[in-house]
Amino acid sequence: MLDITNLRKVFPKEAGEMVAIDDFSLAVQNGEFVCLLGPSGCGKTTVLRIIAGLETLTSGTIQLDGRDVVNSGPDRGMVFQEFALFPWRTVRKNVEFGLEIKGVSAAERKTIGQKYIDLVGLNGFEEYLPKKLSGGMKQRVGIARALANNPEILLMDEPFGALDAQTRNQMQKELLRIWSETKKTVVFVTHSVDEAVYLADRVVVLTARPSRIKEIFKIEQPRPRDRANPEFIALRKQILAELEEESAQAPKLV
Repeated sequence: MLDITNLRKVFPKEAGEMVAIDDFSLAVQNGEFVCLLGPSGCGKTTVLRIIAGLETLTSGTIQLDGRDVVNSGPDRGMVFQEFALFPWRTVRKNVEFGLEIKGVSAAERKTIGQKYIDLVGLNGFEEYLPKKLSGGMKQRVGIARALANNPEILLMDEPFGALDAQTRNQMQKELLRIWSETKKTVVFVTHSVDEAVYLADRVVVLTARPSRIKEIFKIEQPRPRDRANPEFIALRKQILAELEEESAQAPKLV
């Protein structure tokens, strides 16, 4: 479904250039849940933003269902770490925003919006403003807003990174429930090995910058996964070792 071939991204600098991503190739199947994991600053978010059409690539190709990805479009939904909600719009109006931009009628917007508000468990909070919501509830709104446009693929950039541990674990469970109901393809960026092993069909470990694929782990364990299971712990330890090896080689920030 999603086919990334020889992706390369170069950022200009005052003296020369910085290669952020190099020779990055990955195929993601329809309905698959893939997590991208790598050292801080390795380019995970840049990969996601290029898929979303929010960042241009330097070379290579990205195709979604055989179509070249050039700009942003409704076939890709993005969920950000910073909740990115409009503070003056209610839950309902935030969820309906993309539909409004597309010119969908008010009645149809309300029907579609309510479907996804119900799906993420925010029934009864439709008229609340974001300032009245907890962090987990705000991210539910972001997920509902992305899904309301019925994208082919859901792109998630550390969506639970700002949440406390208990809320984060609960939102992981909720995301898997939503994913199982919608059958969406998900590409999910995270810093957490535990989160990646808990959520993903495959965990893609990236190298230090310039970002390449170091290793791909296929998670065979059935869901729901038990974090205390010896197999879960062993896999987490193996992936963590790969990640720590790359983190040690990551360029130091000055």
